[in-house]
Amino acid sequence: MTKSRNDRICVSVLILTLLFLSAKTPAFSQEPQVGQALPPWTAGCLDIHHINTGRGECSFFVFPDGTTMLVDAGVTGAAKPRVTDPKPNDSRTPGQWISRYILHFLNPLPEKKLHYVMASHFHEDHLGGVAADTPASPSGSYRLTGLVEVAHSIPCGTLIDRGWPDYDWPVPPEGESAKNYIQFARSQVAGGTLRAERFRVGANDQLVLVKNPREYPDFEIRNLAANGHVWTGVGSVERNHFPALADLDDDEYPSENACSIAFRLSYGRFDYFSGGDIYSVTAQPWQDIETPVALVAGPVEVCKANHHANFDAMGASCLQALRPHVIIIHTWLAQQPDMAVLRRMLSTKTYPGPRDVFATNIMNETRIVVGPHIDKLKSQQGHVVVRVSPGGREYRVFVLDDSAETFEIKAICGPYSSD
Repeated sequence: MTKSRNDRICVSVLILTLLFLSAKTPAFSQEPQVGQALPPWTAGCLDIHHINTGRGECSFFVFPDGTTMLVDAGVTGAAKPRVTDPKPNDSRTPGQWISRYILHFLNPLPEKKLHYVMASHFHEDHLGGVAADTPASPSGSYRLTGLVEVAHSIPCGTLIDRGWPDYDWPVPPEGESAKNYIQFARSQVAGGTLRAERFRVGANDQLVLVKNPREYPDFEIRNLAANGHVWTGVGSVERNHFPALADLDDDEYPSENACSIAFRLSYGRFDYFSGGDIYSVTAQPWQDIETPVALVAGPVEVCKANHHANFDAMGASCLQALRPHVIIIHTWLAQQPDMAVLRRMLSTKTYPGPRDVFATNIMNETRIVVGPHIDKLKSQQGHVVVRVSPGGREYRVFVLDDSAETFEIKAICGPYSSD
């Protein structure tokens, strides 16, 4: 029996409506709910996990095709009362907790591997501190802590840092955590279990999708800065922002924080910025590395706060250039975030428009000093996960319970639209 013209019109309208809704709805396999575990990653989504151990900074990425990346895994040697309690507790090392977290979220992927491991710079709260009781590796040539412990526990592909292979600029690192990391890198590369590369400023072909790149042509990581060299915004051309060492006294050499790696991750209309511990409050204008890096990065949706939002970072010029809707602060010390910095990040006088600020830890001591501005944070405790929908059209932020390994959602913010 032939349908009437009106029936055919109604069916066509229904089909078009369903197609429109499916195109506008994020392709999450399960609808996330507060009180439930965060649903697993699915193909096409971008996940960015800001993992909280209370002992340093750590970010874990799952790219749209299943490529994975770890940026930092710190273990500070600072003691109470300046630092927060370890999370979930002190029954395991931070490196062990991070490894277990990552392995949980690698479950839906066929390959349990970190394709890239990046050290933003050579400080213990990003690499892992070494103490008298830090266990030695089976070979005895390095100790298992922080990033080294994670990379020793989970198969890794390529290690990327600012110093390989010489580690001599501006001077060879003196700290035990840096020496331990360098020994690990050289040992693993010599043994053929790891590749290592120096971060190439200006490149967009060093950190790439390795599983299915043709499916996601609008995904890119642009290397913005390292060792004071900054991308110009033209092709892969970079320039040196710092003076030549020959023109500086020894005590004027660039600091380790100023040499941090910075990059911009883009997926469709979504952009994310990470700048290690770069800063802007300095004695000399050339030492302000944060401003030129932020200017070349341009506006982003999400920004990991530089230098844990300490007093010397997230300057007005940086915030005005990045204009993030979401700011995520890795905090673990009583002075993080700095009161003036938090006010600047929250103020629409710094830059217009809405913004939400999330912190991984806020200590009672911090609440006393900072005051009511702390109550304006969207999160004061927990892992902070950014999940970007296929194509980068929109994203949500999930705060996960860090007191146990349930990965329970404590709060959901969004969806936010990518500009």
